[in-house]
Amino acid sequence: MEKSAEEPTKKKVVAVVGGGLVGALNACYFAKRGFEVEVFETREDIRQAKIVKGRSINLALSHRGREALKHVGMEEKITSQGIPMHARMIHSPSGKQSQIPYGKKGQYILSVDRANLNKQLLTEAETYPNTKLNFGHKLQDWSVETGLMTFVRSDGSEDQIQADLIVGCDGAFSAIRKQFMRRSRCNYSQTYIPHGYMELTMPPINGEFAMKPNYLHIWPRNTFMMIALPNLDKTFTCTLFMPFEDFEKITTGDEVVEFFQKYFSDTIPLIGLDALKRDYFRLPALPMVSIKCSPYHIGDKCVLMGDAAHAVVPFYGQGMNAGFEDCIVFDEVMDQFNEDFSAVLPEYTRVRVPDDHAIADLAMYNYIEMRAHVNSTWFLFRKHVDNFLHFLMPKTIIPLYTMVTFTRTRYHKAVERWHWQDKVINRGLLLSATGAVLGGSYLLIKNPPDINKLIIPAEKLWNRVVALRT
Repeated sequence: MEKSAEEPTKKKVVAVVGGGLVGALNACYFAKRGFEVEVFETREDIRQAKIVKGRSINLALSHRGREALKHVGMEEKITSQGIPMHARMIHSPSGKQSQIPYGKKGQYILSVDRANLNKQLLTEAETYPNTKLNFGHKLQDWSVETGLMTFVRSDGSEDQIQADLIVGCDGAFSAIRKQFMRRSRCNYSQTYIPHGYMELTMPPINGEFAMKPNYLHIWPRNTFMMIALPNLDKTFTCTLFMPFEDFEKITTGDEVVEFFQKYFSDTIPLIGLDALKRDYFRLPALPMVSIKCSPYHIGDKCVLMGDAAHAVVPFYGQGMNAGFEDCIVFDEVMDQFNEDFSAVLPEYTRVRVPDDHAIADLAMYNYIEMRAHVNSTWFLFRKHVDNFLHFLMPKTIIPLYTMVTFTRTRYHKAVERWHWQDKVINRGLLLSATGAVLGGSYLLIKNPPDINKLIIPAEKLWNRVVALRT
């Protein structure tokens, strides 16, 4: 029977598996396009939970994430509840503090609370009449061919839904991705780094922040480090990143204090001795994993986004931002191919995979930079050179961090440009140094100095050496 002109076309059903940050934002994107959206989350509704399970490293919201939030009208609401961080504040073992700005004046990243952000996004998704949130629903099985999904409710009963598109946003250990791995020509890699992380809290002092709040504080110690990000309640969340074998060496409260006195002595009075002894052993250090896979889609029925597609270690502050950018990139591809899933999904894989793999690699690299390179005179010198050249030639030389954090330059293009700039700048510095040496040599030959004025008596020289060593 032919449809009448008045009979509306049935809306396609999009099932978003995972009600975390990327899943909740995706629900807003698909609902805004008019799809029937069903969100399925294994956990209970965190907005009603007395205790939100799990821990997380503080989130740093930057340009990519802000752009994705802006598209669904959420940017201002979220940024108003964030704390701007304009620079890294480096804490030396002696307690000396020095700043390394993130970018030009006015550029900053935002410290935001994960649980609050997740709650806000779920509430926003619920404002769309074509969105339904289903909590306490664990995915049991799904069909690639038909889109039929089976969920087990928290009471043991089953729920089934037929979806036109399944969007896997269910984290690093995605149940959706398991189906991908059973199929041929699916690439997958999982790498645990030998370092774990542990969170400690630095409380307010007299109702105010214990340290300057508008910075990401870093205590770089070469093979390990600690960072601290400010929270709205005037606390700092301190995160200690260290090899598991080093965590395991510390077994008593006194050993914790001895370790902190040696490496992070300025934090002891701020965290508190008793709190430090207690909180260090409250929960074990957690692992960090980097996951890559390809493709991100199966046919026209299923696509992966966020950590389900690309879990990254947290050292570039891009995990959430990359996940949010997945949403906006998919939305742009939907515009390009008029919401034809058979064309959209392969194009999304083609465009997004190289970028997500690039940020996964950069995040690994940045851990070495944060815990070791920031102590290097050469690193600081190059930062100044890069920023100076960026000031002189803003369109030709753009620092890597600026491209990644303050633009939407594709991640893999940013890496390519970074390698090119690095070669150009290093060659320029080498030529400048060579020119200076040759020029100096020419002047010395032409006007030789009085050698007697250059000779420092041995006794004076020895005294200088002794003075430097002490």
